[in-house]
Amino acid sequence: MSKNKKEKKDATQQNKGERPISENRRAQHKYLTLEQIECGIVLRGSEVKSMREGKVSIQEAYGRIQKGELWLLGCDIPEIQQATIWNHEPRRPRKLLVQKRQLEKLTARAREKGYTLVPLKLYFNSRGIAKLLLGVCKGKKSHDKREALKRADVNRQIERTIRRR
Repeated sequence: MSKNKKEKKDATQQNKGERPISENRRAQHKYLTLEQIECGIVLRGSEVKSMREGKVSIQEAYGRIQKGELWLLGCDIPEIQQATIWNHEPRRPRKLLVQKRQLEKLTARAREKGYTLVPLKLYFNSRGIAKLLLGVCKGKKSHDKREALKRADVNRQIERTIRRR
């Protein structure tokens, strides 16, 4: 096996065959993630094609439990021109698929004061199925955000000094 093929194989093993679509980096700054759950998503064909092109935004999205089902609201998957009359609504509510036990646990956590269901990452798994990493999060206070920024800045400076030596 050539060196180039071996490097590609190692990279895929590290990601476990996941192909990222969209990541909510702002959520790491705004929220403290307490728990993460992997969910399936009910999608239409034109939505999947749009996802494969990487045109998805989960920045303003959030999870909501309604009538015993888990829904993703505010996720923007733009229309594609090739779908014509079979296109989808860009911001329609999408049902999330989780096991009953996970849903009951999520319902209990989400009902507590101050907790929110925030989408953290959207990706295709190794089988090519769209998955969403949903986090049970609590909003950070402004002093916590400043502290996290200071810590990141100090770590960056330490890494720079180590590289220079």
